[in-house]
Amino acid sequence: MHHIQRLAADILGRIEAGTTLTDALAEAHRQHPQLNPAERGALQDLSYGGLRHLGVLRHCLRQLVPRPLPEPLLERLLLVALYQLQHTRAAPYAVVNEAVTSATGIAGGKFKGLVNGALRNFLRRREEILAAVDEAAAANHPDWWVAKLRQAYPDQWQAVLAASNSHPPLTLRVNRREGSVADYLARLEAAGMAATALGDDAVQLAKPVGVRDLPGFAEGEVSVQDEGAQRAAHWLDLQPGLRVLDACAAPGGKTGHMLERADIELMALDIDAARLGRVGDNLERLGLTAELREADAAKPDSWWDGRPFDRILADVPCSASGVARRHPDIKWLRRPGDFAALGRQQAAMADALWPLLASGGKMLYATCSIFPEENCQQLESFLRRHPDAVSLREEQLLPCERHDGFYYALLQKH
Repeated sequence: MHHIQRLAADILGRIEAGTTLTDALAEAHRQHPQLNPAERGALQDLSYGGLRHLGVLRHCLRQLVPRPLPEPLLERLLLVALYQLQHTRAAPYAVVNEAVTSATGIAGGKFKGLVNGALRNFLRRREEILAAVDEAAAANHPDWWVAKLRQAYPDQWQAVLAASNSHPPLTLRVNRREGSVADYLARLEAAGMAATALGDDAVQLAKPVGVRDLPGFAEGEVSVQDEGAQRAAHWLDLQPGLRVLDACAAPGGKTGHMLERADIELMALDIDAARLGRVGDNLERLGLTAELREADAAKPDSWWDGRPFDRILADVPCSASGVARRHPDIKWLRRPGDFAALGRQQAAMADALWPLLASGGKMLYATCSIFPEENCQQLESFLRRHPDAVSLREEQLLPCERHDGFYYALLQKH
């Protein structure tokens, strides 16, 4: 266990340095190919869980060791061990012993006694320490994030935080070209997997499972996609023969959903070649085709052929604050100053795409953010800049049991 603890502590350090959790885990897997599936699963749990509960874990550590330790790695190791003691089924004695073993390799082992004493002290005083957790720590989000939520949603901010700290549901999108939701629910029931229908194409499992265990997944009968993300294809009012642009398409969930719903001519863009490759992989599994193009959606002069699009999905770069429970590193990687730069990027992309839309066509502005400056405020500014645009509808989804946080604004060109 101790090498998994140490790897998880290293990953927390990489997050603090600005690396995403996805990249940090991928690098750990590359550097340690000997890890078996169970060890990889344990490493993922410790990394995700440690970040999800980081506020409370830091509070606990400061009650046990009031001053920051001179070795940052030691701090992170203790945070990982505290997460194990509080949130996993690992035997407490094993967690403590392995943490002490891990500490042997830090600063010549001179902190082994401190690690042993701190963790055993937590086991003795657990209820007392947890009872003293203040509101800021319990939020498990940075203070500025909580303040922004309170300002934007004075009646809902606590529910949003609770949802953002929870484990996300596993929601599927049934490929309507392959069968109905009712048919797939019957297949799940036959496989012993309880599930419920949420919407036109959405099915939510009572308990998450690996995608390889899902009936028909490899054959393209179903995809993993949050119910909130599935709104995009529905809102676009797709009809056979329409020319559609999916800007910033990766990893391809919305791309596949649009193609499942109608026989359209679709171009999928992404600026990242590797991520665009994932779009191609997803479409291949689904048996669908689109024109894939590696390009910057905000610079159409480099890729647009002059033929207008009937529909445009402008899934713009954003803070991803609405999907923090799926990516708990987001809340610790983001900074208050990020929003000004993101806002400029969002406006520039929307402005660049608008001239590509045919008269009478529709553009869906979409984010996975819950902050107004990326959403409704962007819509207001866009409408002031473009008098030929009319807003047909908008919706802010907040994280809850059914779905993650998303924002949609459907625009039509006069």
